[in-house]
Amino acid sequence: MSSDLTPLAELLFSEADAVPMSIDPATVKPWSEARACLETAPKGWLSTVRPDGRPHAMPVMLVWAGQAPCIATRPSSRKARNLAINGHCVMAVSGTELDLMVEGVATLLHDSVLQREVAAAFLAKYQWEFSLRDGFVHDDSLPGSPEYAFYRIAPVRAYGYGADGLTATRWRF
Repeated sequence: MSSDLTPLAELLFSEADAVPMSIDPATVKPWSEARACLETAPKGWLSTVRPDGRPHAMPVMLVWAGQAPCIATRPSSRKARNLAINGHCVMAVSGTELDLMVEGVATLLHDSVLQREVAAAFLAKYQWEFSLRDGFVHDDSLPGSPEYAFYRIAPVRAYGYGADGLTATRWRF
């Protein structure tokens, strides 16, 4: 996704189904507000799909890099194993002005440039330092320097609900 790509922002509800939700186009939130919510959220909740179709949700730390939300996880974690089979997922975050759900497709990052960008974002936001060796991501602060994997979640659709509980925006990418 290029940095100049702006998704279509629209009201989530129509007059027929809006009660008590707002149908005032002036309440549509810009994507910049949703992006800021993703960038500053201390954590998010990632929902993935198990091989048998059951949902799986876990709290994760997330950063904004490569023009999308990114996460770090151990390759053997349930979420990583789920994403290896089916990249469709939902990232949810809660901010002071916006509750946000991003439907997207997660991809494992192999590109060393993007890996360095994600590692730098984790260091800046959480002071969590990763090292990159031979295309693999490691946390050298832990015994055995365990391997991690970075995933980038490319948004497909997002839904934001205002703090007032009466406004909603959908973004389509």
